[in-house]
Amino acid sequence: MPDVTLHTYELHEKIIDATNKSDIIYILTSFLMKSGVEMLAPALQEAVNRGADVKVLTGDYLYVTQPEALKRLLEITGENFELKMWQSNGESFHPKAYLFNKGETGTLIVGSSNMSRSAYTSGIEWNLEIQEETSEGIHSEAVRKFIHMFQNNCTYEINLVTVDIYEEHYNNFRKDFPDFVSKWSAQEEKELTLGAGKDSEGKIMEEPREYNIKNEPIPRLAQPAALNELELTLEEGYKKGMVVMATGLGKTYLAAFFGRSFRKILFIAHREEILYQAKETFEHVSPEKEAGIYNGKVKEAEGEMIFASIFTLSIDAHISKFSPDEFDLIIVDEFHHAAAKTYRKVINYFEPSFMLGLTATPERRDNKDVLALCEGNIVYEMNFIQAIQKSWLTPFRYYGVYDDTDYSQLSWLGKRYDTRELENVQLQERMGEKIYQAWIKYKQSRTLGFCSSINQAEFLAGIFTERGVKAIALHSRTEGLSRKDAIRKLKERELEVIFTVDLFNEGVDIPSVDTILFARPTESLVVYTQQLGRGLRLAEGKAYCNVIDLIGNYRNAELKMNLLGEVTEKNTRKNSVPIAPEKCEINIDTKAIDLLRHLYRKRSSRKENLREDYFNIKKKLGKRPTYLEAHLHGEVNSKEYKNIFGSYIGFLSWVEELSVEEEEIWDEYQEWIKELNSTVMTKSYKMVIFRYMLNRGMNEWKKSITSEEVAPFFHYYLTSKEYRKKIDFSSANTKELWEYNEKKVANLIKRQPMTHWSNSDFFEFDGQNFSIVNLVVEEKHNVVLYSMMEEICEYLLHYHFERKSGNKN
Repeated sequence: MPDVTLHTYELHEKIIDATNKSDIIYILTSFLMKSGVEMLAPALQEAVNRGADVKVLTGDYLYVTQPEALKRLLEITGENFELKMWQSNGESFHPKAYLFNKGETGTLIVGSSNMSRSAYTSGIEWNLEIQEETSEGIHSEAVRKFIHMFQNNCTYEINLVTVDIYEEHYNNFRKDFPDFVSKWSAQEEKELTLGAGKDSEGKIMEEPREYNIKNEPIPRLAQPAALNELELTLEEGYKKGMVVMATGLGKTYLAAFFGRSFRKILFIAHREEILYQAKETFEHVSPEKEAGIYNGKVKEAEGEMIFASIFTLSIDAHISKFSPDEFDLIIVDEFHHAAAKTYRKVINYFEPSFMLGLTATPERRDNKDVLALCEGNIVYEMNFIQAIQKSWLTPFRYYGVYDDTDYSQLSWLGKRYDTRELENVQLQERMGEKIYQAWIKYKQSRTLGFCSSINQAEFLAGIFTERGVKAIALHSRTEGLSRKDAIRKLKERELEVIFTVDLFNEGVDIPSVDTILFARPTESLVVYTQQLGRGLRLAEGKAYCNVIDLIGNYRNAELKMNLLGEVTEKNTRKNSVPIAPEKCEINIDTKAIDLLRHLYRKRSSRKENLREDYFNIKKKLGKRPTYLEAHLHGEVNSKEYKNIFGSYIGFLSWVEELSVEEEEIWDEYQEWIKELNSTVMTKSYKMVIFRYMLNRGMNEWKKSITSEEVAPFFHYYLTSKEYRKKIDFSSANTKELWEYNEKKVANLIKRQPMTHWSNSDFFEFDGQNFSIVNLVVEEKHNVVLYSMMEEICEYLLHYHFERKSGNKN
């Protein structure tokens, strides 16, 4: 039984004591006051310094959280500290919980105290402290729910940029509601009764088996070809690689087959059900190997195959239990998540013989880019369109239904629409009837309906049930019916429709589903692809998957057309309908076609799209992004900076993000900057020699060079990374240069980059010396201009190898 203690005063002493002893400190508080932060900040900084994992999540409800409190927390330095804010969007947000781990002992303090001096000292507060083993009941559940909230789309990172934005909203709120502010100040930080928040936590569900567990597993569909490519990539010396395979082609079984020849394997995922499904799959393929789970509840670290939760493994106290070279093969499932901080920490810690990333959704949308994490090595790619053509997935019949909702009037919160405003539109009888009529017209036998919220799922289930349809809403708060039973009922046709939110995005498949209903706007193309894939699994008697999709003027409405078929300038201009892949159909309402045509034209406002995208990136990073960061984290193609403004620097000038000195340099040297940014790069060679010039330092970079001088660097740069060698140094003329030969490498440099670049107005090659000409840099400008050159060179080299590797973004 856990030890339980009641605390009614001086709570800060207990929190500081637990902080000083713990490896994990998670704080969830509805608001922050600077007075409370000052009491805890020194202990939190010491905890970070010793390597503890410290996370703080607070809320913006009624703008009670003080900007000064956030700024004080931002003074805490260290990679293990994270501060986020929950966007309440008007909904009450009132949790107060403090979670601590020290080894196998966990402490949970939950009650009435927010982070304020009065709540910790003089206020009337009741808090329960629970101590128990970390693998047991309440503590383990609290940690899991905290992590789920911390990673939720409703949160955003607090940094130097977002704290200023919050402060502006904070000040405006006080101007608009002075009476509330006055009363709050008079209460001297005493609590407001704001009500309980909503729980959006999911539960573990079981996945129908892809193979009969009694049969010996044999690679099938795309797996043999992917396995062959994986073996080749090992032979070529790669240490990392990514496999992109559409949902339904068996990524987990592919990984299990590939892993048979490795001694010890680590499989990483972010959802509990994926871990248990993967463990069962690997045990099916390799029954002779011992397997174990490593997550918040179970710590089985001794097996030959370990299936670990990324959130548990990323904590120092847990990752340090494994040596960096512990595993021969590391598999990262749903690799499109790997740009997150937790994943990067784990990936950077381990040194396996090979790391394999698995994903069905490689698109660099939603501010994610993972290509660099696998050294640009996309080992094998098979999207759902290609798989349909090979009869490995079910063809689709797409029905685009016009939605007259004006989504431009709804608040956009960076990743999604404001939930309350969206529900005001969705939870109307008229909208429910429209969705029902579209379903009646285009449905088949078993439907998965994807909704924006639990409230919408419940609303639509009610609408359909009233009309005699066997429909349910299935979500985290569903009682009396497990998801496993719901799937069985749908399969056996005891149910016709399951309305859900995001439960079926990843790791779960129901092959018998033959109708997908999108009752939500497409906010994320990655999520849209995942949800579409739920209906494409092959099943007996299933000839097509019907896709019923509402098309309105929401974000990404026209972009998702690119996922469904070929979109060319001609057919976009003609009717905005993509060319359907062979075996598939695309049917769109006339009004929806007109809307798509309008949206395509609207996207011609390219400057404003770039501006919006740039400031979203800046908020995320907490600083002005570099050229490469704008590319890696942006949704808009980074080529637009050059195409519209001549360079990224020109764009920064347009949005008034340059300093006075930078603006002066842009005015003075913009022809040179534009010329460099527009360098034609069939191969990376030109920019590699420019990289060498820059490496000589800001006072030397403009001096001339010879091919013999640059040859050692040139060769090392192109052969030190397998993906560079494979992309730009493995042709018939260069493969022989994998072993360094100064004369041959120097001749290649003379013959290609130096000679070709001399056609530019700014470069000259006399057969011996390669020089920058027509560029005179004043000494006072050298530091800043050099920094600009570094950014451009870094971006162009990365973009080149990313593009050549086959990434379509």
